[in-house]
Amino acid sequence: MKKIALFPGSFDPFTKGHEDIVLRALNIFDEIVIAIGYNSQKKRYFETDFMLEKISSCFANYGNIKVDKYTELTAIYAHNHNAKYLLRGLRNTTDFEYENTIAMVNKDLYNGLETVFLITSPKFAFISSTIIREVHSYGGDVSRYIPYQL
Repeated sequence: MKKIALFPGSFDPFTKGHEDIVLRALNIFDEIVIAIGYNSQKKRYFETDFMLEKISSCFANYGNIKVDKYTELTAIYAHNHNAKYLLRGLRNTTDFEYENTIAMVNKDLYNGLETVFLITSPKFAFISSTIIREVHSYGGDVSRYIPYQL
């Protein structure tokens, strides 16, 4: 059976840290679906379709990486796409506290779903989408933090 991992997130924007997690996870999973989700708690800076296009271009040469968008609960999306694993990156203990709670709820919603955490590579641990949005909104150069051109 194929090991399919769902890498969900708002990816607003998708960073080099996200890219690193996906590429390292290829050593563990047969297929990875990067799924851009709708988060009712966040107002998007970059449009979902724009991010879908940019992320897809990053992985155009990888047949085992797909990019999609969704609006339902992550656990339901995973179940409907036969993903038994959620892939999440952790930069620090604050990320762990937040992600651990979400992992427990997802497991409760879809009993066959396991969350796999990968520690962010040190060279990317300081990068956050929030900071990139802020720098970009003031006209700063964010090219060294993202794996595509804006």
